[in-house]
Amino acid sequence: MSDMGSHRVERVAAQLREEISAIIIRDLKDPRVEMATITEVKLSPDLRNAIVRVSVVGEPDSQRAAIAGLVRAKGFIRHELGTRLTNLRFAPDIRFELDEGISYSVRISQLLRKVNQEDANAQP
Repeated sequence: MSDMGSHRVERVAAQLREEISAIIIRDLKDPRVEMATITEVKLSPDLRNAIVRVSVVGEPDSQRAAIAGLVRAKGFIRHELGTRLTNLRFAPDIRFELDEGISYSVRISQLLRKVNQEDANAQP
């Protein structure tokens, strides 16, 4: 793929991230997706398929519920993208994936704080 083509894919992926985030915030009424944040959009070179990585603060049950809510709203989200993204001939097929990177980082930070506190308390 040419640099021009890869640059367009990156640009469209960034645009998709912004638009999907806006749709979640303004248009979806499903309370399960309120804590969902779009962290990344990976777009195929032909712009037909998008993997949307989603971070959800909370317990695993609420994370799964948020992904289920987004999957259920996929048709609506695609329709909205089709009307908003006038630079594309068609809205890409969307696949939502849970991005556990942020919650993993938060958990590691909590564990490190706990260990440091236990060390401090154990000092004579």
